[in-house]
Amino acid sequence: MNPVTRIQSRTVVMANTDIDTDQIIPARYLTTTTREGLGKHLFNDWRYRADGSLNDDFILNKPDSAGCQVLVAGRNFGCGSSREHAPWALIDFGIAAVISSEIADIFRSNALKNGLLPIVVDENTLNWLLDHPYAEVVIDVADSTLTLADGTTVNYPIDRFARYCLLEGIDQLGYLQKRQNEIRQFEENRSWTP
Repeated sequence: MNPVTRIQSRTVVMANTDIDTDQIIPARYLTTTTREGLGKHLFNDWRYRADGSLNDDFILNKPDSAGCQVLVAGRNFGCGSSREHAPWALIDFGIAAVISSEIADIFRSNALKNGLLPIVVDENTLNWLLDHPYAEVVIDVADSTLTLADGTTVNYPIDRFARYCLLEGIDQLGYLQKRQNEIRQFEENRSWTP
């Protein structure tokens, strides 16, 4: 996992509400245990026509969306089943952050554990973002701030431990591995009798 400290990108807007994890990555693509390659199936049933050709009307297939690392979505993003493949697919596609006024708890947890930044903002901020597709935003992870193209800066909530892991580019296991010496020393200094 790479450290996530600052994201500066244009936004791609999907105003739909209640985008669930089966829409993000359909169940038929959950047979893999690796993250690589899932990006090609991101929003598969919306991105492709029945014959397998690209749906030119879908937002992620439009030329202006190329290179956008921030997805702005309607309320209740990531609802549905708890599949970890959903954040994997977003990351593999090139999305670094998702912004909405509501993000499902399990999706948010899975996202943070995998280096995808889920940002919950108030309705006014979300409405501004929805009304300004492809706006340039700056996300500062250390300060937990989102700066809009008009200069407005808003704070977003993020768990301290999750923020630390993002900034360090580690997951929970990496956090423990970085502290192996401290853990070993604690165990050695601990008196234990069987």
